[in-house]
Amino acid sequence: MDNITHTLTAVALSQAGLNRKTRFATLALVVGANLPDVDLVWAYGGTATYLKYHRGITHSLLGVTVLAALLGCIIYFAGRRTAPKKNAPPLRAGWLFFLCWIGTASHLLMDFTNQYGVRPFLPFSGRWYAWDIMFIFDPLLLVLLALGLGIPAILRLASDEVGAERPTYRWGAIFSLVCLVLLWGVRDMAHRRVLGFLDSHTYGEENPLRLGAFPSPANPFSWSGVVETESAYHLLSANALASDVDASITEVFHRPQPSPVLDAALKSRTGAIFAGFARFLWAEVSENDNGSEVLLRDLRFFSPSSPNKGFVARIELDKDLRARSESFSFTGTSSK
Repeated sequence: MDNITHTLTAVALSQAGLNRKTRFATLALVVGANLPDVDLVWAYGGTATYLKYHRGITHSLLGVTVLAALLGCIIYFAGRRTAPKKNAPPLRAGWLFFLCWIGTASHLLMDFTNQYGVRPFLPFSGRWYAWDIMFIFDPLLLVLLALGLGIPAILRLASDEVGAERPTYRWGAIFSLVCLVLLWGVRDMAHRRVLGFLDSHTYGEENPLRLGAFPSPANPFSWSGVVETESAYHLLSANALASDVDASITEVFHRPQPSPVLDAALKSRTGAIFAGFARFLWAEVSENDNGSEVLLRDLRFFSPSSPNKGFVARIELDKDLRARSESFSFTGTSSK
């Protein structure tokens, strides 16, 4: 998820009552909820390096625990040097470390909900896990979180003007968190329903081998389906509120024939990184005067209606099948 959503979720957790457990509770939750994205530093090594390490060890169960311990130590020892404000709760080491872990773990959980996924068992296993129910940036969730946290703030300003008792933020925060869980539930039911639709059809007279259903940014009932068969991938739109999908209207991506060119591209550094990440890997091979070019796509991020065609790796090979250039882009626009 985006960092604004991570931050608002952490604030909601704090205002729901955790801020009463220890001093610096909100700081621990907010910083912890964003801390796993420290792996952004890998972007300086190029997009392929970033793809390899993003949502890596800092997004694992071991990683978020280590980050929480480090953050807890920093806040605790720095906090002991500061005088508490009036009516502030005492600085409790146990609660502080626990809230740091709640913050970092919330980041891992929320990133698990989208189609990018996480590798929670690194360094012992590099397997990706993804719930596939949330878009990476979900405006509906952002609005619900903002409403729950923002309306109490407005009411507090109004109560100050009329001299009334100031309402607390707690119920607005609880509202936000309940909406978050309900939205997950609605999207999960819609996701399961769409997968059932996709699995009930044949595609080009072939049975599905693997299925994927991926959410739209705002509408929890609108999905993009990816169906893998023996000879091709089929992309189609689906609505969870409908009675079925129209399996006759699909965008077909035929599998390329095995070839030395494709093998060489997949063995290049960028090709190997991308193949290890992609769940629905499709390759397009073309020849030119200088050799060959191979485009690799992950079809779970492909949108036919978008000018940016999702995650794309581009490998150019010379006539001896040596990589002349390699690039990867999250948007389909190549950057070396």
